[in-house]
Amino acid sequence: MKYDFDQPIDRTRDISIKWSPALRRQMYGEEDVLPMGIADMDFPTAPAVARAIQKRAAHETYGYGYLAPEFLDACVEWQRRRHGWEIQPDWIVYTPGVNMALVCALELYTRPGDRVIIQSPVYYPYYDYVSATGRRLALNPLLNREGRYEMNFAQLEELAADPGAKLMILCSPHNPVGRAWTREELERVGRICLDHGVMLAVDEIHGDLVLPPHRHIPFATLSPELAEHCIICTSPSKTFNLAGLLVSDIIIPSDEIRAAFQKKMSPYYLWPGNFGTVAQIAAYREGDEWLDQLLDYLGENARFLDDFIRRNMPHVRCRVPEATYLAWLDFRALGLSPEALWDLMLHQAKVAPDNGVLFGPQGEGDGFLRLNFACPRSQLTLALTRMAHALRAAGL
Repeated sequence: MKYDFDQPIDRTRDISIKWSPALRRQMYGEEDVLPMGIADMDFPTAPAVARAIQKRAAHETYGYGYLAPEFLDACVEWQRRRHGWEIQPDWIVYTPGVNMALVCALELYTRPGDRVIIQSPVYYPYYDYVSATGRRLALNPLLNREGRYEMNFAQLEELAADPGAKLMILCSPHNPVGRAWTREELERVGRICLDHGVMLAVDEIHGDLVLPPHRHIPFATLSPELAEHCIICTSPSKTFNLAGLLVSDIIIPSDEIRAAFQKKMSPYYLWPGNFGTVAQIAAYREGDEWLDQLLDYLGENARFLDDFIRRNMPHVRCRVPEATYLAWLDFRALGLSPEALWDLMLHQAKVAPDNGVLFGPQGEGDGFLRLNFACPRSQLTLALTRMAHALRAAGL
């Protein structure tokens, strides 16, 4: 393998929300906890990206940038090459992260009191988007079929038929359950929403992180009709570990929807920064080989995690994810309360995954933990070993 994903990196001296000792004390009460939850990778980015940022930094001038043609073209080329999706440069709207785009979509297509459809358990900021803006949740919980999650289409149809339902936030691929939705599943969601006039905001931030043999289906490729009924949120941030550079590409094929979105965003006067611009260009033009090898390593990590749990934590259920670098671990057979499970992980194992209760407001996340396996195998082994020892010590 040309790129070394096994080399540990000391990030404790960085201003890192994941690794800062001070923040670990604040979040977990102790600083020697191994952080295995927050969704950035413990790998260096692609060398081409690092070189581009270093070259730009050497200018020693960091004034205003703009939405340069090279920035837009790199995204166009990437979507064509990696996903077979032909987009136009003028379909792309910049936002400093997918979160802002999802909130903007919510405010565009709903009013306070309207209902927003969300498929729980899911990325927990979605719940905050809805509650903080005075909208109401319309939960369409996923169905857990022996560890593989599926959509409840019958209930989704009922929710979409409610005149108060105006928007659905679709997580594709899904965080945290690791599904890469099939074409048939996506088409069925799209048809239900189209039939009932429910707008779709599709979060595809993990679209590049699909583990073979699975593949990502960009929602807007399903049909021209569905492409005109959605806002697609993409970014190189998860793919290339660039979350701190605040760069996203919001792809909106519909002229009408895009014009409304741009008008909504215009008072903020947003533009990509110097480093985010060159990072995207380098990542999308020179990052294919690095990403292919990253996916190989992540696939090996996922299989290692699954095998380790089967051998050392037999009462914990884990399904190798189809996408993302996040494992959704099921501890329910241990019979622990969510509080007791979290206490065991944090204070006995000294490991901090993400608490599953955050992802499902009606108990769908109780007894689950989300673990980030985008790290050197040695770090993953240490975390899993600590967890297994804590369970054995507790007689579990």
